Amino acid sequence: MRKVTVSRNTKETEVQIDLNLDGSGITEIDTGVGFFDHMLTLFGFHGKFDLYIKCKGDLNSDTHHTSEDVGIALGQAFTKALGDKKGIERFGAAYLPMDESLARVVLDLSGRPYLVYNLCFKREQIGTMATEDFKEFFQGFANNCLCNLHIELMYGENDHHKIEAVFKGFGRAMKKAVEITSDSLQSTKGAL
Repeated sequence: MRKVTVSRNTKETEVQIDLNLDGSGITEIDTGVGFFDHMLTLFGFHGKFDLYIKCKGDLNSDTHHTSEDVGIALGQAFTKALGDKKGIERFGAAYLPMDESLARVVLDLSGRPYLVYNLCFKREQIGTMATEDFKEFFQGFANNCLCNLHIELMYGENDHHKIEAVFKGFGRAMKKAVEITSDSLQSTKGAL
């Protein structure tokens, strides 16, 4: 069973995450940021992860700490759920269209964190979510999931469509990477 619970409590946020890698896409998300909840719901649904996220953050200042700390805790949850990573596919990739936008998400659960993030927005906010905080979420995730994560918007006009394509692609790429496809570790080094 690849099911875990992770809590992260700081002076800025309190985050709890329940994750089942082998779920069916059932989500219950409450970060206090409606648009962020929508994106995390898409990630869980398209990854087929059962995902419960509750975050109480200092939203009276802005969305930065909430987005970053949810990314950190979600990355920790995936690391914990994957254990020794034996048998997982390791690599995942997805091209995902959303109307006029096309995103590419490619990742490697290598144990070496790195983020390449090529995405820009026309607006400073979508709903109450600061668009610059999406990068903070993905940086927190990559650092704590110990994965190499490449996110690129190929093209697009509507900022909502752009980030929606990214989160759906992120879910589908993670679904592929965590899939158990063998009984061995996918590394010539013998460790991930």
